[in-house]
Amino acid sequence: MHIVVPSSSNTFQQSWIASGRILFLIAVSGLGAIGLVVLSALWAGTESDAAALDRQRQLVNARLREQVDQVAHVIGQFGNGYLSGVYPASRAAGVSSSLDTVLTAAAGSAISHTAMSAFGYDQAFVVDSKAQLTMLTDAETERRYRWMRPLFLPLLKDARLMANHGTASSERTPSSLESRAANTARSNHALANLMRLEGRPTIVGVVAVNETAEGQPQPMRQFLIVVRFLDGAALDELSRQQGLNGARFARTADADENEVAFQIDATANGEPIGFIVWRPDLPGSRVIGRLMPALSIAALVIAVLFSVLLVRLRSSLGELKKSELHARQLALHDVLTGLPNRALFAMRFEACLTDTRNSAERSAVALLDLDRFKAVNDTFGHAAGDELIRMAAERIHALLRPGDTLARLGGDEFAVLLRNVKDDQILPSICEAIVAELGKPFPLLRGEAVARVGGSIGVTVVPDAGRNADDLMRYADVALYEAKMGGRGQWRVYSPSMDGGRNARDVLKNELRDVLAKSTALSAGVPQPGPIGHRPDFGSLEVYYQTVHRAEGGYSASGAEALVRWRHSQRGLLMPASFIPAAEEGGLIDALGLWVLREACRAACKWPKDTFVAVNVSPSQLRRPNFAEEVFAVLEETGLPPSRLELELTESSLIEDSSDVYTVLKSLRGHGVQISLDDFGTGFSCLSHLVRFDIDRIKIDRSFVSQLGAKANGAAIIGAIVTLSRNLGISTTAEGVETEYQRDFLAALGCTDLQGYFFSKPVPLRELECFGKSESGAASRTIAPGAIA
Repeated sequence: MHIVVPSSSNTFQQSWIASGRILFLIAVSGLGAIGLVVLSALWAGTESDAAALDRQRQLVNARLREQVDQVAHVIGQFGNGYLSGVYPASRAAGVSSSLDTVLTAAAGSAISHTAMSAFGYDQAFVVDSKAQLTMLTDAETERRYRWMRPLFLPLLKDARLMANHGTASSERTPSSLESRAANTARSNHALANLMRLEGRPTIVGVVAVNETAEGQPQPMRQFLIVVRFLDGAALDELSRQQGLNGARFARTADADENEVAFQIDATANGEPIGFIVWRPDLPGSRVIGRLMPALSIAALVIAVLFSVLLVRLRSSLGELKKSELHARQLALHDVLTGLPNRALFAMRFEACLTDTRNSAERSAVALLDLDRFKAVNDTFGHAAGDELIRMAAERIHALLRPGDTLARLGGDEFAVLLRNVKDDQILPSICEAIVAELGKPFPLLRGEAVARVGGSIGVTVVPDAGRNADDLMRYADVALYEAKMGGRGQWRVYSPSMDGGRNARDVLKNELRDVLAKSTALSAGVPQPGPIGHRPDFGSLEVYYQTVHRAEGGYSASGAEALVRWRHSQRGLLMPASFIPAAEEGGLIDALGLWVLREACRAACKWPKDTFVAVNVSPSQLRRPNFAEEVFAVLEETGLPPSRLELELTESSLIEDSSDVYTVLKSLRGHGVQISLDDFGTGFSCLSHLVRFDIDRIKIDRSFVSQLGAKANGAAIIGAIVTLSRNLGISTTAEGVETEYQRDFLAALGCTDLQGYFFSKPVPLRELECFGKSESGAASRTIAPGAIA
């Protein structure tokens, strides 16, 4: 009985937490992958922008150097051209040495004008070695120059201009010209620097514009100084050449968010002189800007798909967990009723025994079995049987206390575990309430039928009967058997005297099997083998008959009902209630019914031709596909006309709307066999079957007849049944007639036949009186009612 099952709730919770962690890791991984893709794209764009920006800065720097070198080269060429063209002409004209070597103010102005107009410089000055102007100029230009003069002095003192006096050479812009004089070709020095003038970035170039011939005294040296500002046309040209969008000059690095600043350093001392600011061309940002919508949409789609996947995965995991929980539920609970099953009941029973092992607590375990459930299940069908089981479980559960356990062991078997029953009134009150509740009608099939089943209970008390689970369950089963054998609808508490009950039931089945085999062999005239004669004698089966009388014409006998008895060699005469359950459990009911049918037909052949014999048929027999053929074979064997045979069916036999039952009854009626409905109105009430199965007779149950003279309801019910039968053309037989008043009243109501103690008790065939005699007097015989099914 002990079953170890892990805690489903803890296992489910732990599994759900583990699944949640897995889902979290998957979600983080997915988001990380999407983020990595986006970050990779941003990093690639940033690196591309940095490379492009660095390249633009290098190009700007190179372009500035190129412009500086270009200024040095151009003024160097200018100076060389002047020296090679002007001085030879002055010597040829016989100009004096002093005038030959020193430029006049007018000549200086001409040189300045030529430098600005021809070469596009912003300013040009001709000065001496002390940076004094040696040219004609206006007051504004002279004023501006005074601010520039201190900045020009360091350039005039540059060693590169003073070196190799009388020769000309430039490191930045080397140039050579053929001298028109007879002397060796000479080159002139030129110098260009970046500096800030008037707060503006400027390229300043210096070149000597006079020289002295060899062997003559040194005159005052003169220089041409040119100025090109970089924040005007030069910056525009640079912007066009290098693709600098929105280039401008700034004294400080005040670039906006989408601009970059390039620092310009002075050539002489490396100090910053300003910044070129522009909007850089960033291909990475441009590509990212173009791709970002697509990347965003792709990331969003991936995120949505991933989210859907996560939701579906979580849903699948949830369904899987629910399925697992449901499987665990099914493992420990009954599917039909939702009650604990045998395994869970065993666990709780073991826990109860453990808890009470060292305490004075008294508990009880009860086994409960529904009476006549098999008939309901066989005739109504499994759907009705399942409905009955559910309704019975609900009724029982409603009567239990919160701490009690109700379990379904299988079929119509239930088990109840009652904790703490110290009070002697608790156990009886619960058991009696359950028996009473199960004895009430059960409406089935949406009210189309009503079943009365009842229940039997076997109880064993812990620790009075012991503490071993297997023994206690066996004791409860024994007590249940005693309750059933005591007439059903009862409850019994186990006592040691009942311990042989189960063995007695098995013994009874074996004895009935032997008796039935012997009776069948004797009925067929088959001689018994020798060994059987040495077996113990368990008696024999007998058929008793109770006559049925017409309600008019002197109450003469119209037939008899065949009832089986077992004359046991040791137990005496046994009624059907004592051995029919054993026959049903042992699978002997069909053989027993066939034997009774054969004996009854054989006896009825000797009765008057206007009489009939009624034989009870069990639902099990009626479901046999070849039952009709078996009946026809018995009729042919015995020679009884089919019209004189009446088969009595219980109402439950017809409730199941089975095509097989309908086919069997149709075949029987087609050959003339009469069909009667026994105990009408007590078990199941489905009036449509009276017409569908073409019933010939209705037998009014004795419970209604007994109410005549005592309750008005009895007369009303019988009157309704008789009226219904008359309108349908069906005969009626009232059972249980015990008094003259009942006989007369039933005859007056219109019953066609009467049966009961008042006329005759069930008697053996040898004691059956002649059917021709009138049975007007009250019979002194008694009857033990019952049938084979």
